[in-house]
Amino acid sequence: MTTHAPRPAPGSEQHSRETELVDRVTASFDHCPDPRLRELLSSLVRHLHACIREVRFTEEEWNRAIDFLTRCGHLTDDRRQEFILLSDVLGASMQTVTVNNEANGDATEATVFGPFFVENSPAVPLGGDISAGAPGEPCWVEGTVTDTTGTPLAGARIEVWEADDTGHYDVQYDDHRTAARGHLLSDAQGRFRFWAVTPTPYPIPHDGPVGELLEAVGRSPMRASHLHFKVTHEGCRTLVTHIFVRGDELLDSDAVFGVRESLVKGFEQQPAGTPTPDGRTVEGPWSRACFDIVLAPVPA
Repeated sequence: MTTHAPRPAPGSEQHSRETELVDRVTASFDHCPDPRLRELLSSLVRHLHACIREVRFTEEEWNRAIDFLTRCGHLTDDRRQEFILLSDVLGASMQTVTVNNEANGDATEATVFGPFFVENSPAVPLGGDISAGAPGEPCWVEGTVTDTTGTPLAGARIEVWEADDTGHYDVQYDDHRTAARGHLLSDAQGRFRFWAVTPTPYPIPHDGPVGELLEAVGRSPMRASHLHFKVTHEGCRTLVTHIFVRGDELLDSDAVFGVRESLVKGFEQQPAGTPTPDGRTVEGPWSRACFDIVLAPVPA
């Protein structure tokens, strides 16, 4: 085990040297013309130095940390973002979401965005199928969109995307397919409905530095089964969220801490031959879920 330096006693020469350095670095931002940038950097320095001083990083440990971040950078490209993955598994992404989506009555809770959203997804009519051939058990999803007063919101744009039952999103394939994603608009009563595939668990990418970190601390890379939503309507706060499958054994160990109890929904299994809500013929079993969405107003 690497030996680290002891914590200095308050008032000692060593304590004074460490404190003086923190003050000197934070003071270097005093003339920053952007007040918010000055606040962010000063706070970052204070917290970073506090961590270094508390755990007494050795130089070897610090160099290993720099190497870890360097390898994250080398692996990051336009198809993979290892730093977002790192933010996710440390709970930093979820904490940022929590801070920026304050509780507002019965408004639906937000959760992490994830790296697989794509702009300009296919338009799907009400009752349409977003799966577009993605493998998986068919799933009927329906619900309403209202504001916090209970007023139905007509024309709300509902973006939906998910992994197929092999645990892959369409953008992870090399054939440029578009599947298991789409958008639709709520009707005059705020209602929506569509076919998808029943969500299944899958691992976050764990063949890089972040995967090594999870393995080193004995954590699983698995995400609980979920279906992504992004919902927008004029005058309302944009909602980015998931719904999760009740009974999934990974709900308490989701790799990115994205599960909210209010977002856990029943995906009711339907035996083969059960009539579907829209008369569609489904070979084999299917599932159905209900998700009523409540949008918070735009903050004043």
